[in-house]
Amino acid sequence: MSKKPVSNSHQKEGGYWLYGLHSVQAALKNPLRQKNRLLATQETFDTLMTKLERPLNISYEIVDRMMLDRFCGRDAVHQGVALQVMPLPDPDLEDIVKRHGPVLILDQVTDPRNVGAILRSAMAFGAAGIIMQDRHSPEESGVLAKAASGALDSVLVMKVVNLSRIMKQLKEKGFWVLGMDAQGEVLNGQNYKKRKVALVLGAEGKGLRQLVRQNCDEIVSLYMAGDIDSLNVSVAGAIALYEIIHSNLI
Repeated sequence: MSKKPVSNSHQKEGGYWLYGLHSVQAALKNPLRQKNRLLATQETFDTLMTKLERPLNISYEIVDRMMLDRFCGRDAVHQGVALQVMPLPDPDLEDIVKRHGPVLILDQVTDPRNVGAILRSAMAFGAAGIIMQDRHSPEESGVLAKAASGALDSVLVMKVVNLSRIMKQLKEKGFWVLGMDAQGEVLNGQNYKKRKVALVLGAEGKGLRQLVRQNCDEIVSLYMAGDIDSLNVSVAGAIALYEIIHSNLI
């Protein structure tokens, strides 16, 4: 294992830096993830090694926290570890639909922290995967991966050109497509018990685009007792996922 001095050559090698213990651990365990370099403080490296089931197959470098600040940014909560990786390969639709659980569709949700939080909820509540537009969604990044807390390497994420087309394909495969909107009928998970569901979440403020909305089978909302008509998209997605998943368990 190499412990040579760290340089800024990562900019030439391509890829990006994941940081944070959960994100790095999940990436190291993912056989589909191309991994280039690992930087860690001695303390975090020792902790990481206790969590892995196999030896590392990449070089690692023991560094101090100031060096990690330089690579990840001073505001990054890197927890003493960073991993240079290449973006994950896109799955096919068949890879997603053969899994159990709802499919999440994100209609121009562009904030990487929101997408990361949605990924985390998707993993927690057993979603089959997430589908996003390729042009109006965040790229893989350390910020997104940190917000996902390891879910980026566990949940399948597919990027497509045309969401309406993919919604039609899901319908052909037996999915019932629900669009989330404050003006919809209150979501009742019992109505979708034993059914395959795709849940469409729109961008905050803008909501669902008209064509996407028209391609939904049904528009649903969340019950809210207070004087608020909307929630952060990642929070709304988590509550809707829980309602659908929980109803299929009881």
